[in-house]
Formats: sequence, structure tokens, C-alpha cells
Amino acid sequence: MTDKELLELAAKAAGVRHIEYTNDYDGRLGLQCCDEIGRHTLTWSPLTDDGDALRLAVKLGIQLMFNKPTVYANGLWENMDDDTCAATRRAIVRSAAEIGKTVAT
Repeated sequence: MTDKELLELAAKAAGVRHIEYTNDYDGRLGLQCCDEIGRHTLTWSPLTDDGDALRLAVKLGIQLMFNKPTVYANGLWENMDDDTCAATRRAIVRSAAEIGKTVAT
């Protein structure tokens, strides 16, 4: 699954309203999100932003467990390699994407 697909499914699971996939001005890949009346407000990027990933995990009740060299998130394992934070963010987004697959459109 591509990063774009992961983000779109994770957004669906979390109820994040988005406009399009983007490569933001600072190089962050994410989704352009809007507020309740449809204005662009920010780039949501839980694959690259620790805060977005943590808020996503909390909102969806994703359980994390660390057993180096892997991180576990709701039944999915992700190898940590050199960047433990990136692996944790990816595990959260992958778990959220699985939840998003079950959400009705």
C-alpha cells in the first residue's frame, strides 16, 4: 500500500476531512485538511509528524508495545531499524488504515 493510500484510510478512520494529498512547502508528505466550512487549514501528516501520529493513536485507541527491534500497534509489527520514531509513526498509520478499511463511506 502506498503512503497516500495509508494516509487516506487513516484519515477516514479518524474522521479527518481532507482535500488532497500534498508535498507541503517544508517537504512533508501528507493530506491538506480543512475546517468545518471547507477552508484549507493545515497539512496532516502522521507519517512524518510525531504529534499528528500520537493524536491519531489516542483518537483511535491504538495500543502500542515496544520490543526492540520492532514496534507493535494493534496487531501489526513494524521493524524499527535506525529511526524508532519513524517506525512508530508508520505502525500507528498502518493500524489506523486497517481501521479505515472497515469504516463505511
